[in-house]
Amino acid sequence: MRMRRREAETFSLSFLDVIACGFGAVILLLIITLAFEPISAQEEVEQIKQRAADSKAIREDLIKERQTLQKELEDKRRQLAQSQAQLAELGAELQQADRQFGSAKATADAGIKAEERLKAVQQSLSEEMRRLLAQRNDKPIATDAPIGGIPVDSEYVIFIIDTSGSMKQGAWSLVVSKMREILDSYPKVQGVQIMNDQGQYMFPTYAGQWIPDSPQRRAVIMEQLRTWNSYSASNPAPGIAQAITTFYRPDRPTSIFVFGDDFNGRSIDDVVSIVAKTNRRGNAGQSPIRIHTFGFPVLPIYTKNQVGNFTRFAHLMRILAEQNAGSFVGLNSVK
Repeated sequence: MRMRRREAETFSLSFLDVIACGFGAVILLLIITLAFEPISAQEEVEQIKQRAADSKAIREDLIKERQTLQKELEDKRRQLAQSQAQLAELGAELQQADRQFGSAKATADAGIKAEERLKAVQQSLSEEMRRLLAQRNDKPIATDAPIGGIPVDSEYVIFIIDTSGSMKQGAWSLVVSKMREILDSYPKVQGVQIMNDQGQYMFPTYAGQWIPDSPQRRAVIMEQLRTWNSYSASNPAPGIAQAITTFYRPDRPTSIFVFGDDFNGRSIDDVVSIVAKTNRRGNAGQSPIRIHTFGFPVLPIYTKNQVGNFTRFAHLMRILAEQNAGSFVGLNSVK
């Protein structure tokens, strides 16, 4: 009986030791886990905050990029609208040019037919008439003979025309007539150019270059002049300055014809100084560009309260003509 009681007691103590060790291990694990858990949770919170900040920054960048793209889209739309408007304008100019070309071609054909009839008449002349005609043609004609007081000795001709409302309403038919007279006095030149008082070209496709001379092109120029509308500030200074700076060559005789009725510029001396600096004299002591000026008395006739501007215009034109080997023509009527 004693042996059995001892064995039971021994077994019970061992079992309690095992259970105690197990509980101790569990408690130790809980202590270790709880000791490191706050650190892990804090790191997780920091990571979440960092990801939130990154997401916010990315969102702001996307918003800015979207705004930039929207602005670029609006700019492209405006450019497209401008391009479409320019295309429509070019289409209208092309149609007008086609009509003018047809008119010019008809004029040229009529000139060719007239020349053929003239040749036929010349062939039918008697021997005596031919002899008299030959004697007439043998007489030398001076190439630099003046026409109406204006020397005709230039190979290139530029017209600067005031396209303001006063000129269009009061003297445009006379402008067309005078331009035709001047072109007729130059039977053949190397190049022609037409600008308004602001330096805007009548034919933008020839901006900065010469328009080749031919009877057909002259017909187109005169046809375009009749209906030419272009912004004007009644100040020929910009057009004169642009013409001289663009087309000045020391070895190229050029004549500039200025048509106008008004000068709204600040200073006459400034205009004269700019022209003098650009139109420099060559080796022969003469400026290669002649400046001929025409004053149309529109303001004295129609707007008597602006006679002062016309007087300033005439004064400026007279000085430019005198200093640049040209002539000043003051018209006393617009008819």
